[in-house]
Amino acid sequence: MEEVKLLGYWASPFSKRVEIALKLKGIQYEYIEEDIPINKSPRVVKYNPIYKKIPVFLHNGKPIAESLVILEYIDETWKEGIPLLPKDPYQRAMARFWAKFLDEKCLPELLKLCYESNNEVRVKARGELHELLKLLENELMKDNNNFSGVYIEIASILITYWLGVIQEASEMDLLNKEEFPNICAWADKVMSRSFIKENLPPREKLLAFYKNYVKPLMLPSNEHSL
Repeated sequence: MEEVKLLGYWASPFSKRVEIALKLKGIQYEYIEEDIPINKSPRVVKYNPIYKKIPVFLHNGKPIAESLVILEYIDETWKEGIPLLPKDPYQRAMARFWAKFLDEKCLPELLKLCYESNNEVRVKARGELHELLKLLENELMKDNNNFSGVYIEIASILITYWLGVIQEASEMDLLNKEEFPNICAWADKVMSRSFIKENLPPREKLLAFYKNYVKPLMLPSNEHSL
């Protein structure tokens, strides 16, 4: 019998990505909650000594780290059920490309907004994120955009769910329907997927969590907060 374990954290979009994929594929697994904000357990350090962070996926004792890598591993190992990545090579490459855009471009600016103590750095991060969202908005305007499919929808919860919570917690205008109608419509579409919305943390609980960490942003006098 195969042994599948996931070391995760309830408020992590990256941990939730893996949980969503496992449940969508119907894979039985043991979930182990880690107390990430306070300390990194010996388990996390043992199984992910390079990055020392969750999620860590254990398949028959073999560890795999990084949520997007784990999603691909799950898709390649358990081929039954709904495929996560598109079959077409180009569409598959584009799904990977935009998922990487979310993690390598958008995520660093979000982290600064949440945890950086220097207000000037946070204001700059807000501007950088705004420009990145404009790129995403323009891509979603295309009729043949690359944002349909299970893999990119699971990867997108960083923007389609977490960003809205962080926006409210920080009292920042990051994403609105007037400026980003296509992103907001896409977010509504993703959040309508039962396999996604049923496996996300309750919004009020997540909002309370971020209010403990995220301070309101002090904007320049020519800008306005929410």
